[in-house]
This record gives sequence, structure tokens and C-alpha cells, in this order.
Amino acid sequence: MNKPNYGLDAPPVVRNLIIAGACCIVVGLIGLFVLLGVRQGMAYAVLAVMLFSAACFLVTAAAMIWSSRRGKLIMREKLIDSLNLTGQETVLDVGCGRGLLLTRAAKSLKSGKAIGLDLWQTDDQSGNDPQVTLANARLEGVADKVEVRSGDMRTMPFPDESIDVVVSSIAIHNISDKAGREKAIREIDRVIRPKGRIALLDFQHVDEYANTLRSLGWNDLKPSRRSFLIFPPVRILTGVKPARGSR
Repeated sequence: MNKPNYGLDAPPVVRNLIIAGACCIVVGLIGLFVLLGVRQGMAYAVLAVMLFSAACFLVTAAAMIWSSRRGKLIMREKLIDSLNLTGQETVLDVGCGRGLLLTRAAKSLKSGKAIGLDLWQTDDQSGNDPQVTLANARLEGVADKVEVRSGDMRTMPFPDESIDVVVSSIAIHNISDKAGREKAIREIDRVIRPKGRIALLDFQHVDEYANTLRSLGWNDLKPSRRSFLIFPPVRILTGVKPARGSR
């Protein structure tokens, strides 16, 4: 039976780490061969430094591969379970990629809907494509509850206050400038209903997201401790939008 595949996160980074590790091994062996008959002590020192560097690069690559294959599946369970969904919500996954959070949220829905929004960039996730996301939804048995949309999180194609819950996994940080990330957070605030909830998972800028929401009147914001189930280690920002008229 086919299983859903949620891809490798940051594939260029993983590739470059593996290449760097291999290069360090080659340089160390060349240094050992060239220097061994001339300066034996230096030869072994060069080899040791290169092997240590190679180990650092390759262990980091291995950690990223493990987190893509296993760690993020564990984290998605923790994130979605923490929302205590009733089953009637409209859930938006911002930067949904291949549907990691999207399909898991859909499994918790009865009459609700899970919507995924993405620009489908493959630099951020291998094989990132809306058809792959829909295929994963079918394999998870939730195709009837899932919808995917193409769009930029800074200008979301949704009406004001039309979403009950917004989730995101390692996506918002891909916006390189602070102003753009603030715009994305403001869009989340715009589309979410009063008393709607968020669970935003990222390894960068979590405090920045919280500060932007706080400036918009949100006051029940809780950044988690870092979790090493995903590498680089991540945090989850949860919060509830104030009721209408209370901010």
C-alpha cells in the first residue's frame, strides 16, 4: 500500500552539507598523503580537523533527513492535538507544502474544511506541488475535506474573518525580510475569526511573530520551548484572537 510522502525539507541545504562533508574527507586524505613524509604531526592534525569538520556536516545532514522523515510527523501530532479541534472548523495551513499539517488537521474534522495555501517552491521542500499534496490527502483518506490554493501568504486570497484556525510549519521564515514576515502575520490576523486560534511552528522569528500579533491586540500568546524532534530545533507559537470589540 502506498504511503503519503511529505518530502525532504530544505533539500539544497542537505545536499550542500553532504557535499561539504565529502570534500572535507577528501581534503583530509590528500593532506595526509602530501604531508605524511614531510611533517607527520601536521599531516595527522590536518586529517583530524578535516574529519571532525566532515562529521559535523554529515551529522547535521543526517539530523535534517531524520527530522523530515520522522521527527516532523511526531511534531505534527503534538501540534494538531494541542488545538483540540471540535471538527467543525475551517483550518488554514499557511505554506502547506506537501500537506503535513493539512492532512492531519483534516483527520480531526467532521463537517469542517482544511485549506492549504502555498507558492509551491521546491527549494523549500522537495517535490512541492499541489498535485502531490492532493495525492497525500487521498492516501490519508481525507481528500473530501481538503482544498489547496496557490497564493502568497502576504496577500492571502481569503475574505476577512473567514478562518477558524491557522497552522503553519517551517514556512513563514522563508520570507527573507522582516517587513514581509510582518505582513504575513497581519494577513493571518485579518483572515482569522474573533476567538480563532493559531499554532505556528518555526525555527526562526517566533518571538517576532508574537510581537506582531501582540501589537494587533492578541494577548494570549504562548511560544513553546524548543523541540529537537525537528532540526534545526523548532518552537510553536499558540494564541487566540481576541473577541470582536475587545482590542
